[in-house]
Amino acid sequence: MALTSVGIQTHIWNNNFWSLVFVGLYPFIMLGLLWLGGAAVGYVTAPYNVDRALFAQQFGTQIFFDYWPLLLSVVGIWFLISFAFHTRMISKLAHAHSVTRKDEPELYNMVENLAIASGVPTPKINIIESHARNAFASGINYKTYTITVTRGLLNSLEKDEVEAVLAHEMTHIINQDVRLLMVCIVFTGMVGLAAQLMWSNLRYSLYLPRRNKKGGSAGLIILAIALVLWVGYFATLFTRFAVSRKREYMADAGAIELTKNPDAMMRALLRISGMDKMRTTSADIQMMCIENSVPFLGLFSTHPPIQRRVEAISKTTGTPLPQLSYNKPETSDIPFLRNDRNNPWLSRERPFRKSNNPWIK
Repeated sequence: MALTSVGIQTHIWNNNFWSLVFVGLYPFIMLGLLWLGGAAVGYVTAPYNVDRALFAQQFGTQIFFDYWPLLLSVVGIWFLISFAFHTRMISKLAHAHSVTRKDEPELYNMVENLAIASGVPTPKINIIESHARNAFASGINYKTYTITVTRGLLNSLEKDEVEAVLAHEMTHIINQDVRLLMVCIVFTGMVGLAAQLMWSNLRYSLYLPRRNKKGGSAGLIILAIALVLWVGYFATLFTRFAVSRKREYMADAGAIELTKNPDAMMRALLRISGMDKMRTTSADIQMMCIENSVPFLGLFSTHPPIQRRVEAISKTTGTPLPQLSYNKPETSDIPFLRNDRNNPWLSRERPFRKSNNPWIK
């Protein structure tokens, strides 16, 4: 069984394969956390005159057999909720709103043309009212696929550069990268939410825990469960890095194949570089974007560096590198700062909503 992507079809097959693996893996992770949590509680509540390790093992096993049906029911319900409402959940996390052809005719027509060229249904379109320059695709099937762009991207990139970014996200949809990311993010979110709730309870409600009659402590019980949940959270978090970073190179290549304009793709990446951070969105959303300049703990980057991506495009297509800065675009390179009338998005710029715009007081 070959798991290394050697072509588009193999890459798509890998994404579908890992999506199924992760869907099947999460219930077992949760069951393991159930036993581990029970064992941790048993350890801190064990009487003084017994073997703590043995008591913890027996207590964890008892908890496992008592509650595993309930746990699997909760996992199943969460899966159904996520399947039905994942589009709304992602929109809320990103603070995005939907637009129609009437709202954004240039943007809608561009996405529609790319969808026709790709032979797929036209995705829904969302916009984030942010000065950041970024975009991402979300959804799990062609009924729910959505392309989201920031207002800053539309206002600061030329029309052919915006088209290249949209083609990049369209390629993620075609390659099934989006489905795999959604599987990772949705289920990891369940464990992370439980961990945050436990930490919040411990932090704000149990500053002075009291000892119980068995020698245990309510605070220690909450702390033990919280630690177990965070262990599970990081275990599921690392499954995200099974998502190959090659997906960005392949999406860049797919965008060039759709637009026949490698120079626009390179210019778009350069203008996005260093300007991608959206302050109001979570790390999960940033991971889905065309650029995520903040790697996890500085050790695992979810995206290859912009410079390498641009150089790969230049080398593969034989197109000269654009004369733009990688991290600090000059004012003259930014259309919305130089008031370039050739940029069709300028005439349609709308006021930013104060609730989502950190730049407006």
